Amino acid sequence: MAAHQMQLFSSQRMCSTSSRSMRPAVCSRPQVPRIRPANVRQGRHQAFRTMAIATADEAQQSTSSFDFKSYMKERAVMVNDALDKALPQRYPEVLLESMRYSLLAGGKRVRPCLTLAACECVGGDIAHAMPTACAMEVVHTMSLIHDDLPSMDNDDFRRGSPTNHKKYGEDIAILAGDALLSFAFEHVARATTGTSPERVLRVIIELGKAVGADGLTGGQVVDIKSENQEVGLEVLQYIHEHKTAALLEAAVVCGALVGGADDVTVEKMRKFALNIGLAFQVVDDILDCTQTTEQLGKTAGKDMGVNKTTYPKLLGLEKSKQTAEDLITEAIQQLDGFPPEKRAPLVALAKYIGYRQN
Repeated sequence: MAAHQMQLFSSQRMCSTSSRSMRPAVCSRPQVPRIRPANVRQGRHQAFRTMAIATADEAQQSTSSFDFKSYMKERAVMVNDALDKALPQRYPEVLLESMRYSLLAGGKRVRPCLTLAACECVGGDIAHAMPTACAMEVVHTMSLIHDDLPSMDNDDFRRGSPTNHKKYGEDIAILAGDALLSFAFEHVARATTGTSPERVLRVIIELGKAVGADGLTGGQVVDIKSENQEVGLEVLQYIHEHKTAALLEAAVVCGALVGGADDVTVEKMRKFALNIGLAFQVVDDILDCTQTTEQLGKTAGKDMGVNKTTYPKLLGLEKSKQTAEDLITEAIQQLDGFPPEKRAPLVALAKYIGYRQN
């Protein structure tokens, strides 16, 4: 798979090779918005605002008849039903119960919805993409279980309920996460239909990179090691591109692959996903310091409590909001050329990610 370009906040660039090294270098990763220091951004602020408003207006016109709320409800029902059937209760009961407890605990199902929407956008059949969509949610659930552990973020609540280790114990929670991770790959390989073996293999590769040392696991490590330390914007972007954006990228790219997209279209989808992935985490940082535990469904103010570097901490709240808006604007631009009715769900999902309240 071709390497991708990751644009940095400073004049240097960080090369994303197969190991996604943190050494500055020039590379070929798809560009994401350069987030500039305040003294540089001020001169361009109004231009970005004008572009964002124009893009938002155009997107609204193209999706004026699209009912996003109903779309997400319908897709969530489809995904939940598929997850329930894919992972039935069985022996050993406590392990499967723990896996299902977190997997079926609700949530917005953003990642599987992105997979299905990307498949539809390129003209594919969502029935063929459903196993991949489920795998994205399975991996995401694994990451939440492990992220909540006492040795990680040490959270007591997730989606308004006790975290997995609080209900089943730390030992079962770790094993439930392990089992979910392996199941995700098994499910893609076994349950995918109507798709060539070559494309299924590419899906597995994308998912493997997203979850491993070059993806969310690597991002989590850097995140942990950065607590109680002064880190710059380059390291913060590395954390967010790997810990959060990598799986969102995989969700969109894999949906496009199953949908039959050619390589040029796949890379357009990748650029779209990188932008919304970064925006997702910028908004997450904002919500952590502006919303309550009840509003979020998880412990609020955790980042401040462990002295974690966030976008609001480095840029301030208003510039962080503008950064998220810029990222969503550039994401939507990647969908130019697709029929309005095909891209409407992705446009709506991008805008939801940029302006969500929990």
